[in-house]
This record gives sequence, C-alpha cells and structure tokens, in this order.
Amino acid sequence: MLGAVVSPEAIFILILYRGGPSNVFRAVLDSHQVLDYSKTHDVYTNLSLFTQAPNEETMPYCSAQSPIFVGPLTITFRVLPSERMIIKKNPFVQSGGRYRPPHCLARYKSAILVAYRNQEKYLHHLLYYIHPFLQRQQLSYSIYLIQQVGNGTFNRAKLLNVGVREALKDEDWDCLLLHDVDLVPENDYNLYVCDEYYPKHMASAMDKFQYILPYKSFFGGVSALTPEHYMKMNGFPNTYWGSGGENDDIAARIRLAGMEIVRTSPHLGRYKVMDYNEEAETREPWRRPTTRHNTRKTWKDDGMNSLEFKLLSKTRHPLYTNITVDIGYVPPFS
Repeated sequence: MLGAVVSPEAIFILILYRGGPSNVFRAVLDSHQVLDYSKTHDVYTNLSLFTQAPNEETMPYCSAQSPIFVGPLTITFRVLPSERMIIKKNPFVQSGGRYRPPHCLARYKSAILVAYRNQEKYLHHLLYYIHPFLQRQQLSYSIYLIQQVGNGTFNRAKLLNVGVREALKDEDWDCLLLHDVDLVPENDYNLYVCDEYYPKHMASAMDKFQYILPYKSFFGGVSALTPEHYMKMNGFPNTYWGSGGENDDIAARIRLAGMEIVRTSPHLGRYKVMDYNEEAETREPWRRPTTRHNTRKTWKDDGMNSLEFKLLSKTRHPLYTNITVDIGYVPPFS
C-alpha cells in the first residue's frame, strides 16, 4: 500500500525495535532532537507528569511512544547520590526495585540483571539514572543485583545465568537485560525491550571506545534477550573466570544456535562508562580478549543446563532485589 500514511509512532517503533534508523528516517529523528547531544536533559524531566490513575481497573494501555521522551540525557558522575535521595526521587518504585507505570498499563515487562561485587559507588550512580530512564519508557520492570560472595575470581557470565533463573521465578518477563554496573545510557529513545527475532546488543557506542564498536562481534556492556533466545543458546558460559573472554563465547553461541546479533543504532545506543582512565586508554589501546574455549564443542554442555550454585539469600531492597550466591571457585588446572 504505497499510498498509506505511516504514523510517527509506527515509524519510531520500526526504528527503535529493529536495529536503528535508515537514511529515510534520520530526518524524522532529527526533527525530534533525538540525535543532538549538544542539548541534553535531566533524566528526571517531566517524570512528575506520571501520576497515579484514580481507578486502576479502568487504566488504559500506555501509549506506544512515551509522551516525555527528550532524547539525549545529562550524565555526570561528579556527585555520588545517596540511596535515600534516589528513593525520594523515585516514589513509585516498589520494594525489590519493582515498577509499574502508575498512569497506564505497560505494554512490556523487562528484567534488568546486574552482576555485582563490591562496587557500591557504581551501583548508586546506575540506580540514580536507570530507574527514571526506564520509567520514561513506560515499562514494567524490576532490577536484580546478583552478588558473588567471597573473594574468589569474579564470574560475570555465571552470575547472569543465576540472575535469569531467579528472575524467571518471579515473573514471566518479556525481556532480559544483562547490564554492566558501570554503564549508563545517554538517550531515552534507546528502548530497553528485546528484538522479536534475535539477541540485541544495546551498548553499541560507548565513550570508552570513542563511540564505535571495538570489534565486529562485540557483545559486552548491555544486551537484551528474550527468555526464549537465552535458553536457545543455553544461556551464558559458566566457565569464564575473570573478565573479557566470555563476550566472544556468547557471540559465538548466538551464531551456533542459529541466531544473529542485532544492534541498537550507534546514534541511540550511546553509553557513558564510569571512571575509566582516558589517558591509559590512549597509551594502551583496548584489545580484544583471547578466547580460551572451543565454543563450538562446549556451548551445548556449558550454560544453563550445567548451572550449579548455592543461593544464600534473595532479599528485596527499596531499589533492587539482591540475590547473593556462592558460585564456587576457579577449578584447578588438570
């Protein structure tokens, strides 16, 4: 139907849910000041417009495009926000970091999963920005912190497997967002929803990498997968202790499971990284980690179907649900 009129909402849904704007749509984005990062806005701008509906039983569905989108956001890490201040600024966030729009029925449910250990400063900054960011998108969401006990080598991928398992016990989530604690999104049009068909890489442009991908198959930082995507690829590997190598394994298992990686447009998928050393990055450019595993041989046996851990506690805090686990230690080399 060449003569059909496409609504702005339909255009934005097409652009933002399916991998970024084409040249045809870029003028539409520009007209909404989506891409002008010289003009940023406070992440809490106009959130007070979302007030409690008088009758929850007759609440309408949320609009397809949020009425308070502003585009680029002002992100700064100079002042550390207190937990008390974050709670005060987010009055509709319930115990466990659970939020449902007070004025409408959300069209989408997303779980935010953060692997964590001893990074309280980063956590406070993330919570300060991510709660209003998600509320601006009129999502129903919850934030999960998966905390590794002890001083053993950190295992991000295994912790995220634990988080997925525990989060799916609470809710039938539409989307699982695997989120590093030190990344904050810069544009509220970067929708925290999943692609219908394939795993989506959200952090396609980090300031740490001069807003370009460090290499083609990079899947680190923030990613979005439906529960079906996650199980189809057998989740993330459990056997990567330390940092770096698991991202290549994850990208490989996506392909081996018959899927592709889609990415948020780099114009929208911009993130600030907390406290990275710009001078050190210049002196010693970031390098792709060396993959230590043969993913083709291991992915069907190393993942959700081999996950072992001891759940020590699952507690609901005002701004997040904390899951503390014992995931063991690096096995000795044979």
